[in-house]
Amino acid sequence: MKRTLEFLRKLDKNNNRIWFQDNKVLYEKSYEEMLNFAERLLAEMSNHDFIETSSAKKSLFRIYRDVRFGNDKTPYKTNWGGGMRRAGAENRGGYYYQIGPKGSFVMGGFFGPNKEDLLHIRRQIAQDSDELRAILKSRKFRHFFGQLNGSQLKTAPRGFDKDHPSIDLLRYKQLTLRHDFTAKEVVSNDFPHIVSNAFQQMRPFFDYMSEILTTNLNGGSLL
Repeated sequence: MKRTLEFLRKLDKNNNRIWFQDNKVLYEKSYEEMLNFAERLLAEMSNHDFIETSSAKKSLFRIYRDVRFGNDKTPYKTNWGGGMRRAGAENRGGYYYQIGPKGSFVMGGFFGPNKEDLLHIRRQIAQDSDELRAILKSRKFRHFFGQLNGSQLKTAPRGFDKDHPSIDLLRYKQLTLRHDFTAKEVVSNDFPHIVSNAFQQMRPFFDYMSEILTTNLNGGSLL
């Protein structure tokens, strides 16, 4: 990833179309390096999960920014990002990676659950949060992710008691995990394996969420 990090550092200082066109060869080399990374990562992921994303190119997000909205009109992102979808209605959760000179990390989980799914998640947690709490408190989870992330309501969601014993979990509107990498890890030849391993550590959380999203409150299948 050395070429990519070097390109992104220069782009961060020269985020304009003229510089980008004059240094298109640096972009192309970085893009090629990222495609190779994404291809190796997809191969690694297939060893422990079912991935719907079919190619490295489809997993990689464009570096060009949409400047139509927001105050930031710089035309390019100063990091590379990508995502992968899990295959099958029974396998829930999504994977995201971001690589850049100011920080590289992975995220996974439920970034924007729809209204129906979020209500179902809350009802399941309200009924029994023991399994989720055991996952969040496990040594491996705390080592890799620290804690559950995501935006939260300031008070209880509609229809739930503000004094519910699981109100700390019920307030989440997003449920995501994040793991950051060191600069040494990013430039390692084993970086695709390192990233894949970090994603694999999300599986207990994903498996739990997949189960509660595909069963009713009595444990019957919704599929």
